[in-house]
Amino acid sequence: MVQGLYQHVRKTWNRPKATQDHMDRMKRMSQWRREPVNCRIERPTRIDAARRLGYKAKQGIVMIRTRVRRGGLRKGKIHKKRKPSKAGINKITMAKNTQRMAEERVNRHFPNLEVLNSYWVGQDGKHKFYEIIMLDPHHPAIKSDKNLGWIAETQHRGRAYRGKTSAGKRGRGLHNKGKGAEKLRPSLKARGNIGK
Repeated sequence: MVQGLYQHVRKTWNRPKATQDHMDRMKRMSQWRREPVNCRIERPTRIDAARRLGYKAKQGIVMIRTRVRRGGLRKGKIHKKRKPSKAGINKITMAKNTQRMAEERVNRHFPNLEVLNSYWVGQDGKHKFYEIIMLDPHHPAIKSDKNLGWIAETQHRGRAYRGKTSAGKRGRGLHNKGKGAEKLRPSLKARGNIGK
């Protein structure tokens, strides 16, 4: 069976350790670390993921590569006559995942643009790297686009902050449907916090 270009690219990115050379990946990320935190790029690193999430090579669409800290938020031990079970050191997780943080930070840096979506491109010991697809809602090419024109409407302003992107919906638990997901909508905190 003949594979298309996008299927081949997707396959290599699904298992980067198995399909990409380790030194090449490290070299790429050492170069990214020297760039500014929010760096505008010409074209996506993962064209398959970008196209799947709505990217088009046209005016009004801006690609930004950003990095955020990674790690499990391990806390220091408290020695003040507490029960050991209440120490709370290891399994503390943020309410937001790092991808949502990346989207929000980039949106603050470019307030005239809106976040469409984002995807992972790599990680090292200290950082995770994401590429964010951003749209200019005032650009005529975006307003007249039949697939992307909706973002020019006022109700979509600040969608990254409200968890309306793919990563945001995943973090809010809205990617689940069907049995077992009855209490997730309209939000985790609706109807007396029964979502969590």
